[in-house]
Amino acid sequence: MSGDPQMTENSSAGDVIVRCADALYQAETTRRPIQPLTRAHADLSVADAYRIQQFNIERRLRSGQRIVGHKIGLTARAMQEKFGVNEPDYGHLLDAMVLDGTRALDLGTLVDPQIEVEPAFFLGRRLKGPGVTAAEVMAATEYVSVCFEIIDSRFIDWKVRLQDTVADNGSSARVVLGAKRVKPAALALDKLDTELEIDGKVMERGNTGEILGHPANGVAWLANYVGGFGVALETGHIVLPGTCTRSRRIYGCRRLVGRIAGLGEISLDVTGTPAVTRAEN
Repeated sequence: MSGDPQMTENSSAGDVIVRCADALYQAETTRRPIQPLTRAHADLSVADAYRIQQFNIERRLRSGQRIVGHKIGLTARAMQEKFGVNEPDYGHLLDAMVLDGTRALDLGTLVDPQIEVEPAFFLGRRLKGPGVTAAEVMAATEYVSVCFEIIDSRFIDWKVRLQDTVADNGSSARVVLGAKRVKPAALALDKLDTELEIDGKVMERGNTGEILGHPANGVAWLANYVGGFGVALETGHIVLPGTCTRSRRIYGCRRLVGRIAGLGEISLDVTGTPAVTRAEN
């Protein structure tokens, strides 16, 4: 999605893209959240927001990071209601975001993190839209595992519109993958009970059917969406289709456990203090 002709043809719009991308990059690297981009740029479109996202992804690629997959966010009604949006977004996953779950997550590297538990799809075959179906996603998936996605907003108090979270790479931050790997045909992936436990107490419950009716629908949506930019989901990529529960802030937490029936359990210890010290209500 690089080299967008609309950006080069309109220097004024291109300047806005660069300024917004720089502001987000500085907010992440300094851990100082900023006001939503849509506050200063009320006419910012979703297409503009994806150009901002791509600008910063290309910045990371130049620094030596690699794309290892994509994440879809805001797929469950609970998450759309929480953030006041009515459609999914997506972001890139880079190798630097994938953590070793045997080590504690240092919140001191983040701004205002929240945790989600969700399935992760590992692609054994390339998917490129348009026209990708959920059945084709299932056939292309080598295996599925449980995972934690740690999302983080570079905007003050998560006060965002869809354009803001899109520009912010879908609020991507960190990913921890579970050890158990299951063939997608071995489970009814749209009927799996899900739990998020924080410090010994189950705080969220849901069912994977709440992820666009079936998690594979989310992967198909993504393949078709990015296919419009000439981009494919590549063999070996990880795709996160979103959570079926609400996310939870993790400031002040010490141990996180996620469970998805049939996919097993994942746990993560937490240490450090994020830039924003606000606990979940």
